[in-house]
Amino acid sequence: MNGLPSLDELAGRSGVDPRAVVSDGPPGAGQDRILELLEGCDDALDRTCRPGHLTGSALVVDPADRRILLLFHTKLQRWLQPGGHADGDGDLARVALREATEETGITGLRVLEPPVDLDVHVVDPPAEDAHEHHDVRFLVVAPTGAVPVGNNESEALRWVHRDELEGLGVDGGLLRLADRALGALDRLEAGPGDA
Repeated sequence: MNGLPSLDELAGRSGVDPRAVVSDGPPGAGQDRILELLEGCDDALDRTCRPGHLTGSALVVDPADRRILLLFHTKLQRWLQPGGHADGDGDLARVALREATEETGITGLRVLEPPVDLDVHVVDPPAEDAHEHHDVRFLVVAPTGAVPVGNNESEALRWVHRDELEGLGVDGGLLRLADRALGALDRLEAGPGDA
């Protein structure tokens, strides 16, 4: 989609303040908790920060048929959206887009800013302590008909429609993300005068 930045276009950005990114997201408990973490922890962008740290994730959508791309996460053994650790990068849109590109193998992905969802949840991966992911979530638009190629982080990738999500056992946070991202896609397609 025209007007949405690609990973190459985001590569040169610097000095993005994660507080501003989170503040531009939807208000609510997730936003409050993430801003609290950023205020209280100088290392919130580092994966070793506890009680948790920032992550960026992407709801990848094919706009032609509004299917959502999910991956079956190898470590966590459940269906999730692509995403990962900030690892020091405060440009969380770039984090989400980078992770989506790496985990899906799709080139030409584009990200909509600001984030469409903010979520704090506990993860308990093998060989690590349980901790919180303060997840900043974006709509990422795939080229029409894109074919994903996974990496070692996932056992499977699957395009699904919104009404198939419950049958895959996804949590309420992913359902909310899907609804918000698809709503943002509707507004994007309608254009500024029609929204």
